Amino acid sequence: MGKLRILSGKEVCAILLTYGFEQVRQKGSHVIMQKQLNSSTITVPVPQHKEIKAGTLVSIIRQAQLARSVFES
Repeated sequence: MGKLRILSGKEVCAILLTYGFEQVRQKGSHVIMQKQLNSSTITVPVPQHKEIKAGTLVSIIRQAQLARSVFES
């Protein structure tokens, strides 16, 4: 397992967009990204900070059900 990159909220949203997520709304400093599956919807809130903390990024990866390697350097 590699080391997670330091990413901004904008960069995380761009990665999620490439994996089928779309921005559905924004409230304050959080963008809500969603992906439609056959019988369910994955919803991931992404804070629009300059640097997202490692724990928050791990939580976003888990919620988005994506491989950690997508976010590694």
